[in-house]
Amino acid sequence: MSSSQVPPAGMTKAQILERAEREQVKFLRLQFTDILGTIKNVEIPNRQFEEALDGHVMFDGSSIEGFVRIEESDMYLKPDLDTFLIYPWSGSSGEKVARLICDIANPDGTPFAGCPRTALKRVIAMAHARGLTMHAGPEVEFFLFQSRNGRPTTESHDAASYFDLSPVDQGEDVRREIVLALEAMGVHVDAAHHEIAPGQHEIDLRADHALTTADTISTFRFVVKNVAIRNGLHATFMPKPIYGIAGSGMHTHMSLFSEGHNVFLDPAAPMQLSRTCLSYLGGILRHAKGFCAITNPLVNSYKRLVPGYEAPTAVAWSEKNRSPLVRVPAARGMSTRIELRMPDASCNPYLALAVMLRAGLDGIEKNIDPGPPINKNIFTMSHRERRHLRIDELPGNLSEALDELEKDDLVKDTLGDHIFEHFLAAKREEWHDYIRHVSPWEVDRYLGVY
Repeated sequence: MSSSQVPPAGMTKAQILERAEREQVKFLRLQFTDILGTIKNVEIPNRQFEEALDGHVMFDGSSIEGFVRIEESDMYLKPDLDTFLIYPWSGSSGEKVARLICDIANPDGTPFAGCPRTALKRVIAMAHARGLTMHAGPEVEFFLFQSRNGRPTTESHDAASYFDLSPVDQGEDVRREIVLALEAMGVHVDAAHHEIAPGQHEIDLRADHALTTADTISTFRFVVKNVAIRNGLHATFMPKPIYGIAGSGMHTHMSLFSEGHNVFLDPAAPMQLSRTCLSYLGGILRHAKGFCAITNPLVNSYKRLVPGYEAPTAVAWSEKNRSPLVRVPAARGMSTRIELRMPDASCNPYLALAVMLRAGLDGIEKNIDPGPPINKNIFTMSHRERRHLRIDELPGNLSEALDELEKDDLVKDTLGDHIFEHFLAAKREEWHDYIRHVSPWEVDRYLGVY
């Protein structure tokens, strides 16, 4: 991949047009996400690039789930020029394709209340008003499965396990190709390795500003799926595709900076964690049940959040073990951070980072005490021990998570009425569809007995 494909920061309209012409870019994808986090795009030919960069391209918002009613359908795509990049592969006819990530605006130019990216920007502005900038770095897990006759299966392409090396890990070359594609698009990868389950992989993305990280997660999912298809495989971020093995999460590392200093660090404090860090952590713990439906939005998400597979179920924090919801990694200095272990990569990254940051800011504002760290393995504790230590549990299914979402006014306010109402309605419908379905497990369990 040529280094010229890495997008320079802060490009102007004139620079983008010049580069697109110089590199013979034929199509531009104006990319955005819907409320559920699905990437959408409007693709335009090169003769319309200038109009697109001025934010004059419209689309029918009524065709996007949870956006607007038919009678108010016209929406504008407002591109963020800093997100311009050229894909490191060509289209089916050999043409070059670029993309810009867009915010959604109403016909009068005002921000659209249902735009997830705008929701995150609002919370970032709240942090900036306090002189704070959030950095976030996700560890994204996914499975690579075989495809049969163009349809995905749950058949693994390898028999490897945690950190295994080829030839056992047959996904090594595919994973390397994914990393090369990401680096060519300006995405910084810290590490990549095989995970616990056969066919399961993890790629760790470098921590960056919250908005950049959300854009990167969205780009990451697209790249992983695209490279997998090109290798005859299917990539899935489904949290728990197979019973009895580990699921896929998206552990998210967070820290706050002010004037270039990591405000989570206090060398003189116990554990070298500042009061700001502990209060932020306290806010995360207090609102975790309320934002769980955002960070873990699928029925299937709660098949991963069960004891015994390293995914957290207890609302607690620790320095020394990985069973609680939040872990504080050992690194200090500029790397002082907390790691939230509940999210999975099926979430809308803009909404997920928005609710995490807002919860932490609420903790700082209210000086919420997270309590002492729980350094014993919570999975081995008795119910009485958990009650004695006042360790709460995450919701056990999507319906319970939605109930908790409705109770949490801070999370609702973070989303705004439009996103909250449409997200809740879509997820209630998903749950009701699920509970009406008769699964193979039920047939196997009950048909011959009752």
